[in-house]
Amino acid sequence: MVRTYFLLLWTWTRAAAAYPVSFALMTLFGALTAAVDVAVILIVFANTATLAGFSRDEVLFLYGAAGVSFAICDTFVSNIDRISQHIKAGTLDTFLIRPVSPWIQLATDRFVPARVGRILQACVVLGYGVAALDLDWRRAWMIPVMLVSGIIIFGAIWTLGGAIQFVLTDAPEVSNAFTYGSAQLNQYPLSIYGRDLVRGVTYVLPLAFVNWQPGLYVLGRDDPFGTPEFLRFSAPVAALVLALPAGLAWRQGIRHYRSTGS
Repeated sequence: MVRTYFLLLWTWTRAAAAYPVSFALMTLFGALTAAVDVAVILIVFANTATLAGFSRDEVLFLYGAAGVSFAICDTFVSNIDRISQHIKAGTLDTFLIRPVSPWIQLATDRFVPARVGRILQACVVLGYGVAALDLDWRRAWMIPVMLVSGIIIFGAIWTLGGAIQFVLTDAPEVSNAFTYGSAQLNQYPLSIYGRDLVRGVTYVLPLAFVNWQPGLYVLGRDDPFGTPEFLRFSAPVAALVLALPAGLAWRQGIRHYRSTGS
């Protein structure tokens, strides 16, 4: 199954590479577009020394951690949110009769390799944040755990968004609100938001485990909202707790799909 996934990605990559100049420009444009968010952070810190108690480098670290996880999912999973188009056009049936998981086919459908530029941009920001901060390297083991957990969390949100479109075929924006909206929320320390919102993204939709809770551990910071200490280490659990219902919802959507006009 994994081999099939990468073969499909390679097919679209070869197609894009047939136009090398266009491919290079799109990759560069993707990185520059993502860099606008960093420019906003730099403008904010040109006018203040801290943001909700966090320094510029700490904010860039949190931004980079969330950005790497999100950019990877945006590149390799986000096409799943096009499922409503296939449902309305009747082309989803084609995916279902092939001997490959529909999820894999949809995730790789019209894969855009130029989005790799966004991954590189996020990696550069994260690398800068790690290098600029005086981190306790005994805590650095949490960084890869945080990134993998973030990838799973964002991937699960995209899968849930795809599953919702089996019911709300005319409202893919609902899915985008949770996927791209979640990425925007995680670009800054959660301490800039209200307590009720932070509770929601901690105990309901676990976005706080993408970069906030594990990031506090890496930075050696206390949570301004006073959450329990063990939550700093709970990102893998939160990712699993979200991935399980996402997978179930996707299976139920596929199982109850009755083709166009049903």
